Amino acid sequence: MKKTFKTICAAFVLLLISLSAFSQDGNAGINEATNQVKGYFATGTNLMYAIGAIVGLVGAIKVYKKWNDGEHDTGKVASSWFGSCIFLVVVATVLKSFFGV
Repeated sequence: MKKTFKTICAAFVLLLISLSAFSQDGNAGINEATNQVKGYFATGTNLMYAIGAIVGLVGAIKVYKKWNDGEHDTGKVASSWFGSCIFLVVVATVLKSFFGV
């Protein structure tokens, strides 16, 4: 029993030593993650612009349909769709300037 315990303890110590040998510097990992996020940021911003354009087209069609049907809440619907498009564009632009990308 003592021999098994010693073997398990020795294996555990060797495991800890090997893990510390393979570990990286924390700053290097954070810098690598930052570089990867910066690489995808332009693509994400363009995606937000594209989603804003699609939302704008769908909103324009819905507002046009309501306007032709003579509904009274056309102004409210138009302002909500327009506001959502502006929000997407502004968020993408602000995030771009905030992170300096």
